[in-house]
Amino acid sequence: MDTFDIVIVGGGPIGLACGIEAEKAALSYLIIEKGCLVNSLYNYPQHMTFFSTSEKLEIGGVPFVSTNPKPKRLEALEYYRRVQQKFSLPIRLFEEVTNVVKEQDLFTVQTTKNVYLAKNVILATGFYDRPNLMQIPGENLPKVKHYYNDPHYYANQHVVVVGCSNSSVDAALETYRKGAKVTMVIRRNEISHRVKYWVRPDIDNRIAEGSIKAYFNSCLAAIEEDRVHIVTPEGPITIENDFVLALTGYHPNFDFLKKLGINLSPDELMIPEHDERTMETNIPRLYLAGVVCGGMNTHLWFIENSRIHAEQIINHIVKGINLK
Repeated sequence: MDTFDIVIVGGGPIGLACGIEAEKAALSYLIIEKGCLVNSLYNYPQHMTFFSTSEKLEIGGVPFVSTNPKPKRLEALEYYRRVQQKFSLPIRLFEEVTNVVKEQDLFTVQTTKNVYLAKNVILATGFYDRPNLMQIPGENLPKVKHYYNDPHYYANQHVVVVGCSNSSVDAALETYRKGAKVTMVIRRNEISHRVKYWVRPDIDNRIAEGSIKAYFNSCLAAIEEDRVHIVTPEGPITIENDFVLALTGYHPNFDFLKKLGINLSPDELMIPEHDERTMETNIPRLYLAGVVCGGMNTHLWFIENSRIHAEQIINHIVKGINLK
């Protein structure tokens, strides 16, 4: 069995960036992705516009040319596909890593299809595949969605959107404009300040005019087939409902990190232990890259500010090789 210098877990933009840096350093490597290429981006809403400008999403020095300064999801998918092709990055798609075990100087990487040996492992697994659950009755009903794709599906339906982030606001506005009767349930007393600045006035105005009903300082208490129960400052209410878009955020696979032996901070953020200079975890030669580094603080790292992790990690690996 061949032994790779590096196995990279995750085929998103940061995983690809790590592969590019490994290629530049003439290291043997393999990228393993449990879904399609840049799987998280593929699962974004169809018409999503990035907050970042195209140049801030670039990796490997490859220009990202988009129609507008802020690219859309489809443009990003095409860009990262072409980057993977340009560098001929070796990647195994639709193959999930189930375990990583270190014995002496080698890691054994077990997947749903194969076993690989590696001297170093990089986890660039992101967080978008695990939604934060509300833990309320009825959350398991088919009408409850933790991901939002296309607004047409909800035309003429009574839709409850839970949350006030970019994804929640986009879903509320887009479904409203397709004829849905939209109600937002928001724990805070206002729309999040992280909402894209060109979208914020739109949602504020729709709420102010009553086109979209918003219950602030409120939470969803229970979900039934044809209604939902909401706890508001004025007391509990029940409204008619066809679909619930519970866009309450997502989190890394903490069980997987703990299974590998990575220490997590004891507070609610559960930040994985790592050296911020090298991105190495408490397990020597096991590294983290991208949004997974922030634990529950998923707003800490983005593509634009975590691209540097690839260079930090590969530099540290090369330095270790040269010291031998």
